[in-house]
Amino acid sequence: MATLWLDQKDLELRAEADTLIIERQGERLQRLPVALLERAVIQSKVRLDSTVLGALAEAGVATLILSPRHARRTALVLGLPHADASVRLAQYRACEDADFCLRLSRVLVRAKIQRCRIVLGHALTLRGDLRYPLTQALERLARLRQSLAEDARSIQTLRGIEGAAAAAYFAAYTQLFASELGFTERNRRPPRDPVNAVLSLAYTLLHFEAVRLAHAHGLDPSLGFFHDLAYGRESLACDLIEPVRAEVDHWVWRLFAERQLRAEHFSRDGGAVLLGKAGRAIFYQAHETATAQWSRRLRRYTRALVRILRAHTATAEHGT
Repeated sequence: MATLWLDQKDLELRAEADTLIIERQGERLQRLPVALLERAVIQSKVRLDSTVLGALAEAGVATLILSPRHARRTALVLGLPHADASVRLAQYRACEDADFCLRLSRVLVRAKIQRCRIVLGHALTLRGDLRYPLTQALERLARLRQSLAEDARSIQTLRGIEGAAAAAYFAAYTQLFASELGFTERNRRPPRDPVNAVLSLAYTLLHFEAVRLAHAHGLDPSLGFFHDLAYGRESLACDLIEPVRAEVDHWVWRLFAERQLRAEHFSRDGGAVLLGKAGRAIFYQAHETATAQWSRRLRRYTRALVRILRAHTATAEHGT
């Protein structure tokens, strides 16, 4: 299964039976069976009609539309809803159980901290010149992971531990990049350096994948357990991607370290740094391989969550 990337101007997309036709100014560029797709990402001016969106949705293909310049999500079209509403009902009930939310959130944060330690541990094998800051961060993360069992007695405390872990991790992570990239902290809306521009795009796509998988498995992407309910936010998707973010960070680091992406692939628009057309082509090609691993991990998490929710509901019903 694959991603359909549409990042060129003046494309036209048509649906014929179970096939997508991609054309430009009357010239046919590609025929693509819908059955081969899992997702579509549009970041350019593309002409299409409702039959295309209908064909994609009916086949379970989610479509993400990004703004052409800033790679910000402007629309999301998901496939048909899951037929079994009992999954969502179990999710709604579990979200009202504070102990359940805390237990599940503790698992997510522990997995996130461990993945951050793996990324920095790998960096330590390659960057001996950064031994001190990397070792300091690894030790700090180890202490915070230990505190999960001892101190995380409430969701507020757990969020404090997660925030401290993220700060320790990023303090070391930023030092992995060349100084001329200007990456000293995480910033967004807009990203102010090339690394943050790529991280923002990668996180947007990861979040999209989590929303897509949650929806496909009958879950409500907006109702999370670790992240609070917030207007306009898919909090469950935010939960699911927490243990995977560091894998994305590692991938972004290697894109720059191996000079697949370089400063000349970026431009400035006021205070924002934008990834140019040539850079996006490199990004999308590399992302297609990497996202397969991230998607498998997210799918496992999503399926495990559905099983846990069903078990939680069964236990609650048996208890009553």
